[in-house]
Amino acid sequence: MDSSNTISNCKTCIYKSWAFKNLSEEELKLINCKKTEKFYRKGDIICSEGDEIKSFMYLQNGLVKLFKTEISKREHIISIAKPKDFIGLLSIFSNTNHVYSISAIEDSVVCFVDLKIIKNLIKSNGIFALDFFERISSVSDSVIKTRIDINTRQLRGRIAYILLLFSKHIYDSEKFNLPISRKEIAELIDMSTENVIRVLSEFRKDKLIQIEGKSIEIIDIKRLEKVYDLG
Repeated sequence: MDSSNTISNCKTCIYKSWAFKNLSEEELKLINCKKTEKFYRKGDIICSEGDEIKSFMYLQNGLVKLFKTEISKREHIISIAKPKDFIGLLSIFSNTNHVYSISAIEDSVVCFVDLKIIKNLIKSNGIFALDFFERISSVSDSVIKTRIDINTRQLRGRIAYILLLFSKHIYDSEKFNLPISRKEIAELIDMSTENVIRVLSEFRKDKLIQIEGKSIEIIDIKRLEKVYDLG
């Protein structure tokens, strides 16, 4: 991992989030003076389960996964966050320590702001506070919806869901490099790695997708969407 003090300005940052638009010049200046940006290479741990929560984290660039490690040492992926997402929101006020780990699945840049500053802004700026808690609610709803979408489908529907997730909601393209391994897909959808490999092979034989290493191209998105809908 490589880290450095921030060089971006909150006021002009191209990654400026929806919440920061409701901060005053002085409030933005306060955050700008206190925040840091850290670069993480793919595979780097951003925070570990059990670490003390000290900062509010904003994903500027890249992709990260949120996961818990079971007693058996098997990872269970909770969700995947993309640029402009706040990460760690689900436990930021309910716990003093992180209840899951976060790691980079692509080279990523994370912006850290001292949590005390965010809490003070929530106390003093009602519009910012409302936006902030709406975002927490939205993140919670998204995680619940993802689990329902996955758990109510059979294996083929689950794999279709993952491919459509990356295609439509992360890369906005029918051709992309899959940033997670077959093993990580299995951890995300609660299936075995062997079954994931088998279904991807079936999708390729059925001419739904093309696979070249990590490169995935969806060649019949309508049929893939049908597989997802049928579950």
